Amino acid sequence: MQAFSLAENFDKYFAIKVANTEELRKESYRIRHMVYSEELGWEPTQPSGLEVDECDDYAHPLLLEHKRTGAYAGTVRLVVPPPHNPEAKLPFELHCEETIQRDVVNPDHLQRGAFGEISRLSVPNSFRRRLDEQHKPFVINEMSSGDIFSEEERRNFPNIAIGLYLSVIAMVKMCNHSHMFVVVEPRLKKRLGRLGLNFTQCGEELDYHGIRALFVLEHERLTSDLSVEILELYQLLENQLREQLVLHPFHYKQSG
Repeated sequence: MQAFSLAENFDKYFAIKVANTEELRKESYRIRHMVYSEELGWEPTQPSGLEVDECDDYAHPLLLEHKRTGAYAGTVRLVVPPPHNPEAKLPFELHCEETIQRDVVNPDHLQRGAFGEISRLSVPNSFRRRLDEQHKPFVINEMSSGDIFSEEERRNFPNIAIGLYLSVIAMVKMCNHSHMFVVVEPRLKKRLGRLGLNFTQCGEELDYHGIRALFVLEHERLTSDLSVEILELYQLLENQLREQLVLHPFHYKQSG
């Protein structure tokens, strides 16, 4: 029996899509509402069935399509503060700015538009649910689902969140951003570290839908620590993104 690599298996079942139309953006918002509002109760339910916030005006959402069914297996967004609008904040600046460890990294000293935050990663429960995972927006673990999916398909479900993370990192690298921030549970940070995504904690722990903290990944470490297998998947996703959008690398102002 032929053994397929992680990237080959992922490519067999999933494809990353840029939500670059109003219809696709609404699909991202619907998944978020399904997970964050209806399932977890972290956000209020809306008559529209869409979960949106003030950061969506300057966010770049992605969707992961399950090829056989055409269903979307997850969504995530990269939020980038507009360089000419200092009032436009990132989610962590809105919700946990007081916890930032500015001796580790000070966002006030970074050029606006040259960094962003990975946010609102959501995977519908049909693509992730186990009994102990009912109150998590996504997991990086073994998963199972209903009979609509074959056993072979279900074996690839743990890679959904990994693929979404790697896709955002590809966008960050294409944009030439200096830093990428994320607010997650410390134990999730450890799991990401095992994949070669070595985020540095730069915020005190806080209780925000569970114990979480602010972490940062600097440009030099976006892909430098990825294993050969994970790097192959990253390159697959980066190539898919390059076919769908053109991103202009950020040009840094010279000091002095």
